Amino acid sequence: MRIAVSSESNQGLESIVSPHFGRCPYYILVDLEGRDVGEVRSIENPFFGQHQPGQVPGFIQSHGVDVMLTGGMGRRAIGFFQQFNIEPVTGAQGTVAQALEQYLGGALSEAEPCAESKKHHHEH
Repeated sequence: MRIAVSSESNQGLESIVSPHFGRCPYYILVDLEGRDVGEVRSIENPFFGQHQPGQVPGFIQSHGVDVMLTGGMGRRAIGFFQQFNIEPVTGAQGTVAQALEQYLGGALSEAEPCAESKKHHHEH
């Protein structure tokens, strides 16, 4: 299984999780064999600072990702990830290693649209 984690830096498992999947400078890709961590690498977000709907989920899919762990994302992004058969999971915080532990332990398991997305949805 390959998990992508939105990140503020490229320091691997010690990187701090970014609060938003699309506005992060890096993604940390973690390959897991069961619960054992295999290869860990960071990739730059080519859409950092400016992205159109669907671009980041497509980019993440191109890296063979199964799960997207992040602090938050909007309702539309959740739908895009699901269309690409990538499990979106929100609520991640702390370091990438801590977020992985939370996910693997079952504390993180679902995607909930962020407050900003909910507010925007109610205005339309």
